[in-house]
Amino acid sequence: MRFKDKVVVITGAAGGIGTETAKRFASEGAKIVLVDLYKDTAEDTAKELELKSEDYLVVEADVSKEEDVERYVKEAKERFGSIDVFFNNAGIEAKYESIMETDSDAMSKVLDINLKGVYYGMKHVLKVMTEQESGSIINTASVAGMIGFPNMGPYVASKHAVIGLTKTAAIEVAEKKVRVNAVCPAPVDTRMMEDIEESGGMDSEDFTAVIPIGRYAEAEEIAALVAFLASDDASYITGSAYPIDGAMTAG
Repeated sequence: MRFKDKVVVITGAAGGIGTETAKRFASEGAKIVLVDLYKDTAEDTAKELELKSEDYLVVEADVSKEEDVERYVKEAKERFGSIDVFFNNAGIEAKYESIMETDSDAMSKVLDINLKGVYYGMKHVLKVMTEQESGSIINTASVAGMIGFPNMGPYVASKHAVIGLTKTAAIEVAEKKVRVNAVCPAPVDTRMMEDIEESGGMDSEDFTAVIPIGRYAEAEEIAALVAFLASDDASYITGSAYPIDGAMTAG
């Protein structure tokens, strides 16, 4: 029960990684704020996890809009009084195509959600955490934030930027006892990877062939790393970007 009565805010809460992370934190006693673009889906997630009404809050929000981000932070603080952990997780993939084929609207959409959404989240949650002089933020980056991938330019650009923001924020708030880290998963067995496979006309074997461990990550494996980074067991870890990739980037 490492997170008993701690308040955990999760964006993209109804997605595969978001749901498993909510499940992990709830199992360790946390109160959960489920932030998602689709409120009904997030409510379904809360029911699936059998969360008690007094232990969770669902907020419908578009993370690419700063006013929505301000609102979910305000509602979380008003409902539970603090924000102890922020899993800044919402994100989208892009169409599988080369930089030459990618139009500016596609680039803008990915950056609005994957980069600005993370930026807005940190901007407003950090105001709460620095005031209370405690807290842990975990941003969802990717192995695509550490190396390049052909035909995924907007996604790769956004995740490289997330790592840069993570390191910058960690330095800025270290004296306030707030930690900021990022997780960098290899492909995870979720809906997003199914969409990428379909867009590129590929299957899972095309991706797992370059992962030494020979499989996709499971969402609960990502959740376990997020919970560790959020816990007091990681009290001296900040400004780091953790690959969780089956040795994909080790070579």
